[in-house]
Amino acid sequence: MAQVTVEVNGRPYAVGCEDGQEHHLVELAKMFDKQVRHVSEDMGQLGDTRLFLMGALLLADELADAKGRLASLQVEVGRLQADRARLETRAVTALESAAQKIEKLANVEA
Repeated sequence: MAQVTVEVNGRPYAVGCEDGQEHHLVELAKMFDKQVRHVSEDMGQLGDTRLFLMGALLLADELADAKGRLASLQVEVGRLQADRARLETRAVTALESAAQKIEKLANVEA
């Protein structure tokens, strides 16, 4: 298990993670630090526990919004796929009808 030191609100914290996940953990810590610093700028120093709680709640809010947008997009993708299937069916029907008319014309002229 790897150990990484991350900085949140100007303080270092040693955090363990699986080998190979160090960069990802550092990036997550940067996101969290950004939220904590934002809370600190808006509300002043509240103590690490409160700052961390508010930062975590802001990230949770962003995650909830992203999940909501994802769910809406998944519904839209489903609708678009159904529309595409209907259009493909109509196209196949139109092509089959055109082919039959061409065959009839070919037979009449023959």
